[in-house]
Amino acid sequence: MEYPDILYEDNHLIAVNKRVSDLVQGDRTGDISLDHLVRSYIKEKYHKPGNVFLGVIHRLDRPVSGVVLFARTGKALARMNDQFRDRRTVKKYWAVVREQPPEEEGHLVHYLVRNRKMNKSFAYTKEVKDSKKAELLYRTVGRSHNYWFLEVTLLTGRHHQIRAQLAALGCPIRGDLKYGYPRSDPDGGIHLHARELVFTHPVKKEEVRLVADPPADVLWEVFLSLAG
Repeated sequence: MEYPDILYEDNHLIAVNKRVSDLVQGDRTGDISLDHLVRSYIKEKYHKPGNVFLGVIHRLDRPVSGVVLFARTGKALARMNDQFRDRRTVKKYWAVVREQPPEEEGHLVHYLVRNRKMNKSFAYTKEVKDSKKAELLYRTVGRSHNYWFLEVTLLTGRHHQIRAQLAALGCPIRGDLKYGYPRSDPDGGIHLHARELVFTHPVKKEEVRLVADPPADVLWEVFLSLAG
């Protein structure tokens, strides 16, 4: 069994660098999920008998890579859930798009409606029935010959938020067929990566900053060089 790349680990929390196509939590596909792999890792490393507790604090879409944080105790799970709900965390993503954004940086506000049958969110500029307000900040880090590189800071956490909002801006993410990009990526993923997560440790009360390198890929290598 191949275990995920561990970014952080103590008695309360464990964080991994999610690979493209990893499923964070089990679903009806029956595919082996990331939380299952992390439980197996903990069980083997610490020789734990019986079931291993692991709390899913947040999720990333299956085609997205990057930082995923889990809780190893019920207390840590409850406290981290409070932080995420109250927006006391910092979540930064990297995105590769083909179209130039209208501004070098911006604050996007949309109202998203989730269609569960389509597993897709639709972005509106005004509040509509069943919509939820979605906000993010973006800035242009640089460009290559064909692509633009954006750093996105999430201010809310909605279903497919970055994907839907950048598509509404006219800048669908590379490989994201669902939101209007013309071609898929060869590995089935999209060029959206959860680069950084900053939070307060639920027990130690210290600031923790987790940074995950993007997948091995020519475009991500360019992004890394631009970001320094």
